[in-house]
Amino acid sequence: MPARRPRLAPVRAHDALIESLAQLRVDLDLPTAFPAEVDAAAASTARSVPTDPAEAGLDDLRDLEFLTMDPAGSTDLDQAMHLERTPTGGILHYAIADVPAYVEPGGPIDAEARERGQTLYAADGRVPLHPVAISEDAASLLPDRDRRAYVWRFELDEGARPVSKTVRRAVIRSRRQWTYADAQAAVDAGTAPPTLQALAWFGAQRQERESERGGASLNVPEARVVPDDGGYRLEREAPLAIEDWNAQVSLLTGMAAAELMLRGGVGILRTMPAAAPDDVAAFRAQTVALGLPWRTDVAYGDYLRGLDREDPSALAILDVATGLFRGAGYVAFDGTPPADPLQSAIGAPYAHTTAPLRRLVDRWSLVVCEAIANDRAVPEWARESLPELPKIMGRSDGLAGRLQAGTLDRVEAAQLSGREGRTFDAVVLGRRNGAARVQLIDPPVAAKVDGLEAAPGSTVRLRLRSADIGTGEIALEAAG
Repeated sequence: MPARRPRLAPVRAHDALIESLAQLRVDLDLPTAFPAEVDAAAASTARSVPTDPAEAGLDDLRDLEFLTMDPAGSTDLDQAMHLERTPTGGILHYAIADVPAYVEPGGPIDAEARERGQTLYAADGRVPLHPVAISEDAASLLPDRDRRAYVWRFELDEGARPVSKTVRRAVIRSRRQWTYADAQAAVDAGTAPPTLQALAWFGAQRQERESERGGASLNVPEARVVPDDGGYRLEREAPLAIEDWNAQVSLLTGMAAAELMLRGGVGILRTMPAAAPDDVAAFRAQTVALGLPWRTDVAYGDYLRGLDREDPSALAILDVATGLFRGAGYVAFDGTPPADPLQSAIGAPYAHTTAPLRRLVDRWSLVVCEAIANDRAVPEWARESLPELPKIMGRSDGLAGRLQAGTLDRVEAAQLSGREGRTFDAVVLGRRNGAARVQLIDPPVAAKVDGLEAAPGSTVRLRLRSADIGTGEIALEAAG
């Protein structure tokens, strides 16, 4: 599938926006530089941890031609993969950065990471979970360097179902760092390496398995703020096909991790309750009202995947769908498994385990899974501290959400600032908290409009009253 040109809107980083984004960091009390003792510990462990397989006592998988795929400019590379087709299916090796090798339990790096919880992403720079000596160098799966990793190995049947799996610590060597755009272009042109060629088969099969288990991937076009020539660019575009295929690799691994934890009787799951029957019925009624009815003989995920993302009515349906599944959280257990272990949007038990450079909980998942898979006791430090993780991650997720929303609001306001009095076409997505939610066509700004009475899925003409860069508040009204 060729890459579609994203809707772009340049926003110059003038003083008001720069100051507003800086103040947002202060208001949210975001971490700043790492304490000196944390940086010193990271530099020391980066130098001292061995990466020679024989010296470290690890499997040597450097002959496998691993590759990575990430957004352009990424340096904290958590995952690398090698996928080959076989006469009966395929063999997938999925390498996850061996962060536990570089973080001493109870040490200064560990303590600071527990305070942070996860890497935070802002328009004016990220706030990393670990010092750069670890996250962007020693532990990052950068190309052409020997790197330690937890390597999951899956033997797959023709439907990309795992028939066996192992997880062991090893040393790998990635051959190339791909961007999603370059990888998609290579697949489309037929010039991609074998792993990327096989990923198209894998992704399609795993999407079919997702449908069978009742899972759903929304693939809603998300707004992303990216630097652009001294300013910022707002992108709102659905993921490329290869991003979806790549996500299926992570989903498979997360489900395998959850299965291991449940088998071993200890771990931490990412859970989400099923949508309430009344909410499902209301959603189905809304699809009928919007002229794109969700038939009872079509699975929820299949229905969403079949929507045309360019149709205004489909945008309204997807906006409602984002709120159908709520209440995601973490549940730690040791002995008795959770009463409801499912992540309902995925349609299976699931654990975060593939991003340890950027998310605290994944370090525990790797340690627990590797121990269970190889019939060893889970390290006591990991077992004892599991109950602390849901609270840490909940706090961190809340902060990340406020940062993302606040950043987007301010950039959108900057995009409209100076255009007060002008009119814009918009799609009505729905109503929330007494106000209409709309999506401007150009620029792609989402906002709420008080007093607007219009049906979801309809197009309206709106006039901009004000756009406050300092607060991110935008005021729109019906034009005529």
